[in-house]
Amino acid sequence: MSDNGACLLKQNTSTPRNKGKLIGAKPPLRPKHVWSIRTRLMVEGRTRDLAIFNLAIDSKLRGCDVVALKVEDVAPTGYTVARATVRQRKTGRPVKVRADRTNPGKKPGEFLFTSSRHRGRRMTTRHYARLVAEWIGSIGLDPRLFGTHSLRRTKATLIYRRTGNLRAVQLLLGHTKIESTVRYLGIEVDDAPAIAEQVDI
Repeated sequence: MSDNGACLLKQNTSTPRNKGKLIGAKPPLRPKHVWSIRTRLMVEGRTRDLAIFNLAIDSKLRGCDVVALKVEDVAPTGYTVARATVRQRKTGRPVKVRADRTNPGKKPGEFLFTSSRHRGRRMTTRHYARLVAEWIGSIGLDPRLFGTHSLRRTKATLIYRRTGNLRAVQLLLGHTKIESTVRYLGIEVDDAPAIAEQVDI
């Protein structure tokens, strides 16, 4: 066997980075899970974590957008506004964010959620992911089954289940195509008759 053939065999025998990990879309949290996490964070007096959790659920932003928020994003005039507009990093599209549950107590220009190690720098997405795993584990769920995107999906899924309004969910998530929203919510063809039965004329 040539040297090149031996090199190819060695490269193919390495273990994949996601071996043994659950892959695919992370499911949304249920309302009882959301309230369990909120209650636990309130009882433990973890106000920063509670603010991050509430903002992530209410805003439906991706994790990278949550940690990149600055004070002026939620308090453009110096006071926290009920609805703020945030431009998503991935799509560049603006989305409305409920910001009245955050009380920055910081100066304009500062990040809303800062690093615990490096003063003045934003929290990393990895640190945010560890916090989410900790919150989920604290209520007895398996953190490997859920992730930061579970928080983004939670309210969107609940809105769709209660209203059946796919267009509203598309706007709230900032998706450009309705097909993306359909895939994102995991809507099946079987859901259409169930929604139609809920509407009575």
